[in-house]
Amino acid sequence: MARLRAPGGCPWDREQTFDTIKPYLLEETYEVMDAIDARDWLELTGELGDLLLQSVFVSQMAAEQNLFSIADALDAINEKLIRRHPHVFGDQTAETAGDVRRIWGEVKSAEKSAKKQKGERDAALLDSVPRALPALVEAQQLTSRAAHVGFDWDNAQQVLEKLHEELAEFDAARRGASQEELEGELGDMLFVLVNLARFVKADPEQALRKTNAKFRRRFGYIERKLGERGKTPAQATLAEMDALWEESKR
Repeated sequence: MARLRAPGGCPWDREQTFDTIKPYLLEETYEVMDAIDARDWLELTGELGDLLLQSVFVSQMAAEQNLFSIADALDAINEKLIRRHPHVFGDQTAETAGDVRRIWGEVKSAEKSAKKQKGERDAALLDSVPRALPALVEAQQLTSRAAHVGFDWDNAQQVLEKLHEELAEFDAARRGASQEELEGELGDMLFVLVNLARFVKADPEQALRKTNAKFRRRFGYIERKLGERGKTPAQATLAEMDALWEESKR
């Protein structure tokens, strides 16, 4: 990457900045997830290499500005892993995942205290959640952080009741509300659904990805079957497609 970015290297690589490379970083992340979902281990090998390249790319740009190097980034994560696993690298004991979460929280609290002693600003609770995350992931992390300090429902039933309340508000908004208000009510419903996923210990992003994949399979079945009849979906009736949809489910 240093050679690609150097004079006489690749013009495209030389043009990239921290901001222009972000879409590729996100794209490679999702391609890794796709390969995992497909259990395509050969494809995953290549996609992980592509994702690693993004870390090297960003680090090389930082090194050129004397900000940090890839070695600094690796040192930082090594130090964090050791610091946050005293039950592995130190003298503490953790028998369960719950013990690990407790220790992790204690170490993070100690890190915050150390920052305060250095005069660094104490970040707000939700500041650590990146705003550039996909919306479902961001909502999941925001609500998880808030729940850790007691801002939460008591059980999944209460979340379901809140969902019914938001559904009623959305239904009312459909009659006369502005587009902005309608989007706000829709966002509220999605936010509650993310909380419901958290209560049943499901990842909403992955749940939706699985449903997307299921829709692809079933609609692909409709297209194939219609093709056997010499038709396209645009030429078929809704009743025909509905019948094939039910068939695909069987």
